[in-house]
Amino acid sequence: MNTNSDLKVVYFPSCINRSMGKNSFQSEDDLQLSALTHQLLVRAGFTIIYPKSIDNLCCGMPFSSKGFAEANHEQSNALETALLEASDKGKYPVLYDMSPCFYHSKEEFSNILKIVDPIEFMLDYVMPNLTVKNKKDTVAVFPVCSVKKIGKMEQLLALSQLCAEKVTLIDSNCCGFAGDRGFLIPELNEHGLRDLKAQIPTNCNEGFSTSRTCEIGLEKMSGIDFKSIFYLIEEVTR
Repeated sequence: MNTNSDLKVVYFPSCINRSMGKNSFQSEDDLQLSALTHQLLVRAGFTIIYPKSIDNLCCGMPFSSKGFAEANHEQSNALETALLEASDKGKYPVLYDMSPCFYHSKEEFSNILKIVDPIEFMLDYVMPNLTVKNKKDTVAVFPVCSVKKIGKMEQLLALSQLCAEKVTLIDSNCCGFAGDRGFLIPELNEHGLRDLKAQIPTNCNEGFSTSRTCEIGLEKMSGIDFKSIFYLIEEVTR
């Protein structure tokens, strides 16, 4: 494990992950995602920097998706300013814990910041500093739309295969949750994941992804535990 005291990262917990609790399969002893990520990064040897006034920060995507362009740009600019300060003007990488938020900021930000999506950061920055001690037998993994757009499918598979003997990559054009649409129009989610159950092996009871709202729909439609892939990494390297 790298114990370099200069191993620093700016961690931006998405507002979705900060505001939503654990899923129905998790117990009182399970950590909320932001707390689990902090613990995992510390164990991997990182010093964590949080942007100031984090409770007021959002990537702006919820506004953009509703057509509120001005509010989106205001939120995005405020986040970029806060991350520039926290990262010492781009000196340290910035970890996002949701792929859609990362994708949105990558589209909005200038190129000064080194923002990193959850898959790339875990594969390239965290896993080299940890040892897999108790690999899972089988897991299901869902690549959300933004993962496909940024071309992280192979990295997602590689990361998952470090943690499990057998990985089932769920095939779906879109889960249909689409931000908050799955709350408002559940039929979209039901249709998007109409073939989900048939793809999950009978001995598989855990699934992982990189978007909290997608995971809510995946859990509902699969009947198995679906949560952030950070939980998988934390468990197998504990």
